[in-house]
Amino acid sequence: MADLVVAGAGMAGLAAAARARELRASVVVYEKGDRAGGSMLLSSGFIWRHRDFEDFREECPDGDPELQRLVHERLDSALAWLEELGAPVLERETGNPLTSGWKFQTQGLADALVARAGDIRLREPLRSLPGDGTPVVLATGGFQCDRELLREHVTPEADHVLIRSNPWSAGDGLRLGVAAGAALTGGMGEFYGRNMPAPPAEIAPEDYVPLAQLYARHARVENARGETFETRTWSEIDTVQWTARQPGARARYVVQDSALGEHVRERTVGDMIEAAERAGAPVERRDGTTTVQVAAAVTTTLGGLRIDPSGRVAEGVFAAGADAGGISTGGYSSGLAAALVFGRIAAESALA
Repeated sequence: MADLVVAGAGMAGLAAAARARELRASVVVYEKGDRAGGSMLLSSGFIWRHRDFEDFREECPDGDPELQRLVHERLDSALAWLEELGAPVLERETGNPLTSGWKFQTQGLADALVARAGDIRLREPLRSLPGDGTPVVLATGGFQCDRELLREHVTPEADHVLIRSNPWSAGDGLRLGVAAGAALTGGMGEFYGRNMPAPPAEIAPEDYVPLAQLYARHARVENARGETFETRTWSEIDTVQWTARQPGARARYVVQDSALGEHVRERTVGDMIEAAERAGAPVERRDGTTTVQVAAAVTTTLGGLRIDPSGRVAEGVFAAGADAGGISTGGYSSGLAAALVFGRIAAESALA
């Protein structure tokens, strides 16, 4: 009999399992997919926090400040812990003066955690909670891959939204938590994602980062009816959430030629448009402007199970990662950071 059961082998689940085994507990990890690593393997590898806590609160004003404080205060030591486990660090700066964090090589990060996580049972989802009182950490990655849950909580255009994550995060943790008596957070309609080149563009998982169309603030953003949206956030999360609710979950970016040389991190606007065109997205150039058709893609949902500072959602049941809501509500913060911090917290609390 295991001391701890973990549902999901993404960042949060692996962090929970590795931490529990450090505490000399026996752990079984149930993973629905055919590999460990979850959506973390498809990410850029950056794990970060806002440099100033006040910026965190301003960016995510509807999140629980106590939970946010834990992420802010514990992330740096958690990053050092990953490095001690052997996770390869590629960069120790984010390139954004508002944030602090490290970039990891994602496969090496997953391998380092898997080596410490113990018994991982691939292709075996956790279908029900143990009936023997064994504590459980729910870390199944949110509900973005369930179209009905997306339609219920996020957008009536759920059938047209692209999925920019692993294909297995379909609300299993949410359902198990609710069945155990857990409450849901606010912000169930919020998600983190990116606008991507619209069909007929072909987007493979390895293209999720390089094909992101992250230049809305340098464009006129409009839907098929010609209605416009003004981007307000540096992350452009407001723009992708707006796009997801437009007809066909699509929008148009109309870019003046004078903006093509503008830099967004290491790429220019022109670079991103050329990548979209190569992928097959509809792109039209005329009269000194370029128009790119984009579609909303969901990386992970932000609403979820309501946790307390110990990660608890119900008696003997804990949640971390995208199964836990209430941290990024109202804005955007690093999902990998929250998954890492609360994965560790959930394991410690479950075994206390």
